[in-house]
Amino acid sequence: MDFIEKIGDTITANGKKAADKAKELAEIANLKSQIASCEEVIKKNYMEIGKLFMEQYKDAEDAPFEKQRKAILNAQAGVDDLQAKIREIKGL
Repeated sequence: MDFIEKIGDTITANGKKAADKAKELAEIANLKSQIASCEEVIKKNYMEIGKLFMEQYKDAEDAPFEKQRKAILNAQAGVDDLQAKIREIKGL
């Protein structure tokens, strides 16, 4: 019986370790999900700040972050050109 008791104790101990590990992994996954939510809020608000900045400084030649401002304006012009080509292809 001593042998069977040892096997039972081993199985119980291993089961507890597995349960503890599963609980730990679930808690980590939950925390990572919360981190992702926080990062999404940060990203959304950074984008909103950028949009507000561009609205305010769109036509200012000496605006802060001039390089980025010009890059955005050039990219917007590129989007407009490409959309015009799509309309042309569609015959609109």
